[in-house]
Amino acid sequence: MGTIEWWAIITIAFAGSFGHCIGMCGGFIVAYSSTKIDSSMSRSAQFIRHGAYNIGRVSSYIILGMVFGAIGSLFLINMQFHGALFILAGILMIITALGMFGLSSLLHALEHSFSNFSLFKTLFSRLIKSKSIGSFFALGVMNGFFPCGFVFFFAAKAAASASILNGGLIMAAFGLATVPTLLALGQSVSFFKEIAFRQTMNRIAALAILIYGLYSVYYGLAYFFDLPL
Repeated sequence: MGTIEWWAIITIAFAGSFGHCIGMCGGFIVAYSSTKIDSSMSRSAQFIRHGAYNIGRVSSYIILGMVFGAIGSLFLINMQFHGALFILAGILMIITALGMFGLSSLLHALEHSFSNFSLFKTLFSRLIKSKSIGSFFALGVMNGFFPCGFVFFFAAKAAASASILNGGLIMAAFGLATVPTLLALGQSVSFFKEIAFRQTMNRIAALAILIYGLYSVYYGLAYFFDLPL
């Protein structure tokens, strides 16, 4: 992967953090901020707790990236399998973009069904009642494994890298690029309430993901047909 591609990943993640991430992770942050963090806490103590949550979240992303990178490496058996991987990853990216544009309910249904899963509810209920720093980290880990269209895009990108190392790095770059916005949201729950701004940033990220997806499908088809690259 070249420098431009890494910057593209970071830019998409940062732009999407203002829209999609606030919408998806915002519920977690508002919930624990209102129940686990006392207003009497110093700003530094609050920052440490928000930091623990984000470290947990990024840790989950790195694990997911390594797993998907390992899965992608299995497709290196021959060129056709590698091409099929890019096509599948591209299709997933396109579905993700359509979901972010509000044109597909597939990912939303998956996200909603997971949130109603009994094990998820039980773990969340226990962690939200604890005020230990470890519970903030654990909430972040749980949030990181929560099905999310934005995560699916970067997981697909990690799989397409066909590398455990690059897969982990891609998801790490994604997670770290979303930290500033979510840290700011945690420090001020009313942060970025401007809906129009969030929607604009979300659409920019969705458009970039759509372009990425179409290119991945085209790139994958080039393994089967004589297409110019």
